Amino acid sequence: MNEINCTLCHELIHGYLDHELDAATTENVAEHLAQCADCQRAHDEMQRLITSVKAHAPYYAAPDALIQQVFATPPLPTSPWQALRDASRKWLAPAFSAAALAMALVLYVATPSPEQPWLDEAVSSHVRSLMAEHLNDVVSSDRHTVKPWFTGKLDFSPPVFDFSAQGFPLLGGRLDYLQHQTTAALSYGRAKHIINVFILPTTETDQPRKSQSIRGYNVVAWQHEHMRFIVISDLEKTELEVFSQLLEQGVF
Repeated sequence: MNEINCTLCHELIHGYLDHELDAATTENVAEHLAQCADCQRAHDEMQRLITSVKAHAPYYAAPDALIQQVFATPPLPTSPWQALRDASRKWLAPAFSAAALAMALVLYVATPSPEQPWLDEAVSSHVRSLMAEHLNDVVSSDRHTVKPWFTGKLDFSPPVFDFSAQGFPLLGGRLDYLQHQTTAALSYGRAKHIINVFILPTTETDQPRKSQSIRGYNVVAWQHEHMRFIVISDLEKTELEVFSQLLEQGVF
């Protein structure tokens, strides 16, 4: 196998992750992944699923009685047909049950939460704002300059605060889009780190602050009084949570 296309690569990714491929195929898959961003993204998603299952799937030790039953020496069958029938009853039914349980677990873990698409797109917008050098449409540390700038550009009024006294100065704001919805994006600084705050209306119920890591960036998100807040930065997790708490207290 000298060349691997995307279709074949997707078929081989599971074996690649489980180290089941021969050396030559493994090398070819690795070369394709290094050159194809789409296949690498699929690889990373599968790897995250495997990691999530290992981290969150419950583990239960088998009872002693079950262990003794499994490893007990079975009585000799009266005929080969009886041996085949007994083996089928003993092993096939538990195997199908285990397979069904494993499939249900994978489907449960793989099903993303309703908030996940918002968070994933917000991380992408954060990265674009840094790469395109288009962090702000209005550059100012004065909240009385930034907040009025959004007037007429949004159908809601985003809360704007300056936390310079706490070490998180306001840098400015811009218009952004998440899930095809116009969004207010505020930027803050912390040393050499940039913090993006995405604010937009939502019809969903209130949700408490939750932290997670997405593609190497720390993310804190919550919902309050039909407003969605997503805070993203490469800032250390505890510092970003401190900033998020300041923002949440200012809003409330």
